[in-house]
Amino acid sequence: MATEGDPTDLVKVLHLLAMSFSWGMQVWMSFISGFVLASQVTRHTFGLVQSKLFPFYFYSLLGSNVVNLAIYAVYHPRELLDWHETVQMGLYFLAVILSGLNAQWFGPDVSATMFELRAIEEEHGLGKEVGIGSNKEGYNKLRDKDPKYKALRRTFYRYHGLSSLCNLLCFICTTVNLVYMALNLQTV
Repeated sequence: MATEGDPTDLVKVLHLLAMSFSWGMQVWMSFISGFVLASQVTRHTFGLVQSKLFPFYFYSLLGSNVVNLAIYAVYHPRELLDWHETVQMGLYFLAVILSGLNAQWFGPDVSATMFELRAIEEEHGLGKEVGIGSNKEGYNKLRDKDPKYKALRRTFYRYHGLSSLCNLLCFICTTVNLVYMALNLQTV
């Protein structure tokens, strides 16, 4: 391990807790909660819940990634890094960038576009069905009939896709760093 000073036990525990918090939150929000919620509530309720949860999720993730990067950077001076530590530092930095993009840009754009779509769908009696994939025919008819709705859907899916990609890449960064940490438990 490349250090000029050894971290205290408190710093090690803080780092492990921040990593665990990030990883657990990402697993829950990315792979579990959305699937459970989407099958239990109406489409518009699902969108509303996500629009309220995602800012908190993205900023919590950004904060924990900043803490992880800061702790790692303090105890791993750039001049002393080996190849693995350089990769790990890059992954911490990339996780901060990706979670920042979601918190500041993609997340708010997805929510704003979703609310515009929701207003149009409510005008046409859509959005009250339970499950995201239900009543595809009604949404397809609206898309074919209304060019504004079609453009908004395209925008929504573009931003949603970019947000999902950032989230997935951030999850991969956190997972790899957690594996590195597990393989070197005597250090941070």
